[in-house]
Amino acid sequence: METFDVVVLGAGSAGESLASSLAQAGRSVAVVESLRVGGECPYVACMPSKAMLRSAQARVEARDLTSLAGAAQDPALDGDEQAFRAAVRRRDEIAEHRDDRGAAGELEQAGVVLVRGRGRVCGPGRLDVDGRVLGWTDLVVATGSSPVVPPLPGLDRVPTWTSDEALSAAERPASLLVLGGGAVGCELSQVHARFGCRTTLVESGPQLAGKEEPSIAALLARVLRGDGVDVRLETTAERFEPTADGGARVHLSDGSAVEVERVLVAVGRRPSVTGLGLEELGIEPGDDGALEVDDHGRVAGSAHVWAAGDVTGVAPYTHTANYQARVLVENLLGGDRAADYRAVPRAVYTDPAVASVGMDEQTAREAGIDAVTAVMDLREVARAAPEGATTGRLVLTADREHGVLVGAAALGPRADEWLSEAVLAIRARVPLAVLADVVHAFPTFGEAYEPPLQELLAAVR
Repeated sequence: METFDVVVLGAGSAGESLASSLAQAGRSVAVVESLRVGGECPYVACMPSKAMLRSAQARVEARDLTSLAGAAQDPALDGDEQAFRAAVRRRDEIAEHRDDRGAAGELEQAGVVLVRGRGRVCGPGRLDVDGRVLGWTDLVVATGSSPVVPPLPGLDRVPTWTSDEALSAAERPASLLVLGGGAVGCELSQVHARFGCRTTLVESGPQLAGKEEPSIAALLARVLRGDGVDVRLETTAERFEPTADGGARVHLSDGSAVEVERVLVAVGRRPSVTGLGLEELGIEPGDDGALEVDDHGRVAGSAHVWAAGDVTGVAPYTHTANYQARVLVENLLGGDRAADYRAVPRAVYTDPAVASVGMDEQTAREAGIDAVTAVMDLREVARAAPEGATTGRLVLTADREHGVLVGAAALGPRADEWLSEAVLAIRARVPLAVLADVVHAFPTFGEAYEPPLQELLAAVR
């Protein structure tokens, strides 16, 4: 039996990162991966979706070229189908054509033993990979998550995509129904609508973007409707029927029916823990499939089993996985580092982008915080006029007792970038008096912080 200091189940964002770091620190490390080194993000999620969003944005910008005085006459654009094919070619270049050989080579060059296959715990300190047994002192579970496909009547009889499949496919459907108004559903709705696809977005809740700040979610719905997306809130898909031309007829809870070429299922993801043999170690996932971990990354009740990434159910984003990997590396090397999730940013990379961190006012009050909120309309920021920004909003939430920010949410051009100021402020508990004294370059969207911070400072004094 081959033995290692650490065996990592899964070579996604967390697994790849921590395995390389541990190997470079002198530990013997094996990584078990059945699909691609790097996980979904580089190949069928984050990177290809951002590539398609940028192409769709460029197409809109080209149509707006005369209004921004980049040309005196409207440019001639090719058709939506031809443009979409060009966007797909660029997407696949950025996603390295879903080929992980480069990433796998880098992992092995770092000194990691890469084992291709499905791993299953066969007893304490032992993992079986298709008949090859690996011994471990510490085991890290970093198997990620997989798309949830709800058991809706007839869904299995009509053409569907998960987000992974949508971001791997070459074809542009003429019409699309998107199930789910989270980040993925919103982003892919905008992409397809901007390339001329008749798009319907169905969300069972009262707003898009889950439990994000309500006024920001309402603005996002307005943005998508402006792009031509038919946004249906508080609506569910009740049953599906195949059409004669190979599409789908979707019967909705509002009594209507929509016929589309394809259905995109984007109702969420579930931690991938099935078939790992964790019961051999007395480990049972929670009801949501996630592995409970302490603030050091250890799986509850297991001194030598750790978890990182989506499988923990904690803020399931690539940047969280990378953060958890750093925490685990330090602890596996003998350190004593605790993770702090108070300021993990969230983003919907639509145009304009939505970004948030921490809590909104209602969530803060439910947590027992005496919360106060201030709002800034981004159209009042000097940078909005030259940028041609016609909508935008920043909402800041503060703890009145302690005089610090506890949340921020924004919709606006590049909000995913300039919200970092609030991320740092919340993580470091920077006093409002200090934040309100910060000087921002003129003209930038960062200036949007100044009026609401002054308002909050006055409210907490």
